[in-house]
Amino acid sequence: MFRRTFWFTTGVAAGVWATTKVNRKLAKLTPESLALQAADRAVIAGRRVKLFALDVRDGMAHREEALKDALGLGTAPGPEHHELPEQRRLAALEPNHTYHFTRKEDH
Repeated sequence: MFRRTFWFTTGVAAGVWATTKVNRKLAKLTPESLALQAADRAVIAGRRVKLFALDVRDGMAHREEALKDALGLGTAPGPEHHELPEQRRLAALEPNHTYHFTRKEDH
């Protein structure tokens, strides 16, 4: 008698567990649920694109400041500074220079 009760209870528990699991999977596949998942992923992708654009803008501003500083365009030239020395101009325009960009949140 005890064995039958044990196996009956085990079977009922397994059936309830399987039914619950299947119902949850089916609920995730409804059109409304799929639309919500797609909307969430679109919002996440939009945030990533926005962060990338901010990083690019910060990098552009940093590079522009570096070029202006190297070319002497950021400050008003004094009477003795009419042109930059040749080596300073070439160093500012050198293509193999490595730049490190950081986001504003990292500071």
